[in-house]
Amino acid sequence: MIELLRTNDLVLISRVEAILAEIGLAVFVADRHMSALEGSLSFLPRRVLVAADAAARARMALAEAGLGAELRDG
Repeated sequence: MIELLRTNDLVLISRVEAILAEIGLAVFVADRHMSALEGSLSFLPRRVLVAADAAARARMALAEAGLGAELRDG
């Protein structure tokens, strides 16, 4: 799995999931349920991951959607 981005922005995560689902890519959001441990303060960012062989395609789709600046280096 390759990390595409790390954020506390739940709307951004939802948008990324929708964009990648539209092109048929599976997404895993790590740390999604950490709010139970952090007390819903949202100081622990969620990580959006895709399969390593889908990373380039996912990056391209997100860049085309105007989210290139949100992507982690890699």
